[in-house]
Amino acid sequence: MNLLLVQTSFLGDTILSTPVITGLRERFPEADLWMMTTPESAHLVKRDPFLAGVIPYDKRKAQSGFAGLRQMANRLREMEFDRVYALHRSPRTAVLLKLSGIPVRVGFHDSKLGFLYTQRQTRSLEIHDVLRNLSILSGERPLSRLNTDMRLFAPEKEEMNPDFLSLLPPSGKYVLLVPGSVWNTKRWSLQGYRDVIKYLNNTAYKVVLNGSPGERPLLEEIASGLDVMNIAGKIGISETLYVTKNARLVVCNDSMALHMASAFKIPNVAIFCATSPRFGFSPWKNRAVVVERADLPCKPCRRHGSQKCPNGTWECINGLASGKVIQAMEKLLG
Repeated sequence: MNLLLVQTSFLGDTILSTPVITGLRERFPEADLWMMTTPESAHLVKRDPFLAGVIPYDKRKAQSGFAGLRQMANRLREMEFDRVYALHRSPRTAVLLKLSGIPVRVGFHDSKLGFLYTQRQTRSLEIHDVLRNLSILSGERPLSRLNTDMRLFAPEKEEMNPDFLSLLPPSGKYVLLVPGSVWNTKRWSLQGYRDVIKYLNNTAYKVVLNGSPGERPLLEEIASGLDVMNIAGKIGISETLYVTKNARLVVCNDSMALHMASAFKIPNVAIFCATSPRFGFSPWKNRAVVVERADLPCKPCRRHGSQKCPNGTWECINGLASGKVIQAMEKLLG
C-alpha cells in the first residue's frame, strides 16, 4: 500500500502533525508512507525513519496557481497512492487530491470543499491541536489508543558545520531565546527579552538568540550591548533542530519554537501575548510554564494573532512584566 499524509500549513503546524506519522505507521506497518509539506517544512520531517519520502509542494511560489496545482496532481497520480490523509483543510488541498485520482481521500468535516473527500472525520476545537490532528484516524482507532508524542529528528553532531559548533556553547549549557513571530501581537516586548538576557548574563548559562532572516534587525536590537550569540538568519531549519534539541531551556512566544521544544521535550517558558493556550497550541508533554496576562478582558483578541492591537494599548505585550518570565525560568532551571 502507498500512503500519503498532507500538511502544507505553517512550520509549527507540521510539528504538531507528526504524531499522525506514528499513527499511520502503526495502522499500516507494511505501507510506504509519504508526506507532502511546504519546502520549508520538508526539513523538519526528512529524517523521520517512518517516512519513505517527503514531497515538497511550493504552493505560493514555484508551483502557485492552477498550473502548479495541476503539475502536482499529475505527480501524485504517477506515484499511484492508495490512500491520502489531509490535515490541511484548504479548498486548494481538496481540489488537488481530487485531481490526483487517489481512490481513498480522508479529510475533516470542516475542510473547505469537504465533499471532495471520500471520508471525513470530525475534529474538536476544545482539545489540543495534537489530538485534533490525530482525529483524522479516529474512524480507524480511538484517540485514547494512539501515540500522542510529537517526533522530530535533529542532525547528528557530525553533520553540523564544525565552525558553527565551535561557537555554539556546549549542550545543556545555554538558554535559547526565540523572540520573533509572524504576528506582531504575539511578540513579547523588546525590553522584556533584554531583561531576560541581563538576568541570564549573571548565571552560568550562555544565551543564544534565534529567528528568521527577516527578524534579524529585531534581534540585533535586543542583543545590543549584551553578551549573546545571535544566530538569527544565519542557520536553516536543520541547524535550528540541533540548536533546540541541545538547549537547556527555550524561552519563546506562541510560535514554532514552542512546538519544537515540546517535540524534543526541552523545558520551555511559553509567552502568550494576544493569543491564549486554550486554543490548543500550548506546550505538549514537556516541562513548561505558560506566562501571560490572563486578566485582560480583550485577550485573546484573535485565534492566531494579528499585526495590530485592536484597541491600540498593546497591554498584553508591554504590560507583561519581565519578572514573571524570569520567575518561570528559575522554576525550570532549578
